[in-house]
Amino acid sequence: MIPYSTQTIFNSDIKGVNKVLKSKWLTQGPLVNKFENRLSKIVKSKYSVAVNSGTSALHISCLALGLKPGDILWTVPNTFVASANCGLLVGGKVDFVDININSFNIDTNLLEKKLIQAKEKNKLPKVLVTVHFGGQPTEQDVIWRLSKKFKFKILEDASHALGAFYKKEPVGSCKWSDITVFSFHPVKTITTCEGGAATTNNLELYNKLRIFSNHGITKKKQFFKIKTNNSWHYEQHELGLNYRMSEISASLGITQLQNLKRFVILRNKVAKLYYKKLKADFIQLPVISKYCISSFHLFVIKIIGQSEDYHRKFFNFLRKKKINVNVHYIPVHLQPYYRKLGFKENLFKNSEKHATSSISIPIFPSLKKKEMFKIIKLINNYSN
Repeated sequence: MIPYSTQTIFNSDIKGVNKVLKSKWLTQGPLVNKFENRLSKIVKSKYSVAVNSGTSALHISCLALGLKPGDILWTVPNTFVASANCGLLVGGKVDFVDININSFNIDTNLLEKKLIQAKEKNKLPKVLVTVHFGGQPTEQDVIWRLSKKFKFKILEDASHALGAFYKKEPVGSCKWSDITVFSFHPVKTITTCEGGAATTNNLELYNKLRIFSNHGITKKKQFFKIKTNNSWHYEQHELGLNYRMSEISASLGITQLQNLKRFVILRNKVAKLYYKKLKADFIQLPVISKYCISSFHLFVIKIIGQSEDYHRKFFNFLRKKKINVNVHYIPVHLQPYYRKLGFKENLFKNSEKHATSSISIPIFPSLKKKEMFKIIKLINNYSN
């Protein structure tokens, strides 16, 4: 079975992890800080906080941004559930903005219309989670201007987009956002096994992200509220969690970052071959903005002019041929949990149509040419 994505591990990764296992530090050692500094340097952010998953990074970001019970968070339905769940986890209310049917990212025109309507009803979001679907960045500068007008915070969910650029700006720089979140799950651009990070340029947000990821505890004397000379003193200032990244994960992250550019180039090479060779008349290939360099976490083809049944049969055909295609995503608002909150069909039609017409085909750095051509041949020769 050819997976839709998988990790690429080098000997340098293995050597680094082995070195940690033989060291004194498995957690709370020097490598997490080293990984954070290297990540910040690559994405051009002032600060980074590494944690144990992208979901954890989303959660502490909502806490750091001050999202509280009753506050509203918006995101897109076409995403993994964590992009919305982070709002519910802090007691907030969640709503959605539909996607552009071509880019699969948030539709900024629909966003502006919804913001105008929300202002009239006094129901503006406190936080907007923008999702860089498949590795293609959203129109962050447009969204940033809207945030200044309508007074909301921007949290970039860049779980798919490490190594991507928008208008020559690396995703993660937070030029047009308050916080950016990454995931380092094995299918992502780099991996730390499980892992994630939040980047920001705001010192206050950085300190909050740090404290929320470590039980709400600080050991920094300048923040102490109790005067003491005891060297062992620490203080809990918030209700935090243990979302710390391990030294093992950080070591893997450090060596993986050394190959980030290579990984993105290889993913783009796979995409280039697909663009050149996929000729089936029933599919549409991804539309990438001229302002973007995509990290191509996903390569999503769209079935056009066909029924949902055709989509289902084509999906099952590829699976039977041992091509582990996938659908990204079942719209969040149609999940049973969100239906209980009052969401239903036909609220976000572009996302719903996307879910019944799109298929993610394999794309990852170690995908072999013969595997690519097998995938291309099966798609081009398919007939229902």
